[in-house]
Amino acid sequence: MTRILAVQATYAAPLRALLLSTLLFAAALGLAPANAFGASRIKDIADFEGVRDNMLIGYGLVVGLNGTGDKLTNAPFTKESLAGMLERLGVNIRDKTGAITTLDPKNVAAVMVTAVLPPFSRQGTHIDASISAMGDARDLRGGTLLVTPLIGADGEVYAVGQGQVATGGFTASGASGSSVTKGVPTAGRIANGAIVERELPFEMAHMETVKVSLRNPDFTTSRRIAQAVNSYLGGDMARPIDPGTVQIMVPPGYRGNVVGLLTDIEQLRVEPDQMARVVIDETSGTIVMGENVRISTVAIAQGQLTIRITETPQVSQPSPFSEGGTTTTVPRTDIEVDDGGGKKLAVVPHKVTLQELVEGLNSLGIGPRDLISILQAIKAAGALQADLEVL
Repeated sequence: MTRILAVQATYAAPLRALLLSTLLFAAALGLAPANAFGASRIKDIADFEGVRDNMLIGYGLVVGLNGTGDKLTNAPFTKESLAGMLERLGVNIRDKTGAITTLDPKNVAAVMVTAVLPPFSRQGTHIDASISAMGDARDLRGGTLLVTPLIGADGEVYAVGQGQVATGGFTASGASGSSVTKGVPTAGRIANGAIVERELPFEMAHMETVKVSLRNPDFTTSRRIAQAVNSYLGGDMARPIDPGTVQIMVPPGYRGNVVGLLTDIEQLRVEPDQMARVVIDETSGTIVMGENVRISTVAIAQGQLTIRITETPQVSQPSPFSEGGTTTTVPRTDIEVDDGGGKKLAVVPHKVTLQELVEGLNSLGIGPRDLISILQAIKAAGALQADLEVL
């Protein structure tokens, strides 16, 4: 009997530990927020102060085109740029009066060069450059961009671009004048075609406060971000300044390590809130509805008067061997009128969900164009509990 009790005592502690760990795991599952799996990371819905791109632009020349460049008679800026470039290289093409001599190459095109300078780019870093024709060049395929300074909004040169232009389209024409064009051959790209020459001065290590900018400003979302940050840092370090900005005080433990602070914060998950909104693009007939769109009780009827007239001319000939008869054309007209009588009045109940709203409108058998008119009419009647935005 004593040995049996000893065996039970030996296995009692591991069993209690296993039972305790199981209860803690179940409690953790029960306490986990229901929307944690549907939440978004802060890095996906917001940007941090100072971490931003900068736009660069420049003007340059593309050479080496196969007769598809600018016509210098129609593009004087190309002619002046070509003359200036040759003069800088020691080639004089001006006469005694200073006028440019006869110059009519067909393999040169003036282009605008654009690039995006990523944040914290260092000298010597390669970035992509986009090329777009300015004159009447027909194709930039096979051309080479000459050295082009790229300036920022402050007028300073931050990068220099040069390289082979790659286009995603082409154009071809025959001797008879017929031609075919695919894509946009007058726009191209140079992968890693620009080198950063100037850095943007911005130091994060000594920052005492950090601002988080929401991509979709919202009061509720900004407050949720502040609450998530304070819960993680264990103090009142973050507070929303406005619907689009949350200010975070750098804790003492992160002084001099702001990068580490942002790395930890951007992984926190927050459930973003959004306004009830209906976005309509009348050009393409696209309709996008938010999850919280609701409609009060309203009756909807959709129909239109359609009149279709079809004329089928028929030839009437006289009887055989008749005297004085002539062959005439007799019009046969068929008129069809559709007043939409087969369509009924539909009632949309109070505060339906988005799925019920779509199913109810689809049951009327209407297309996107008519649906746009219906939504605008519902909004005018005050029954659409959402913001209607027309692009």
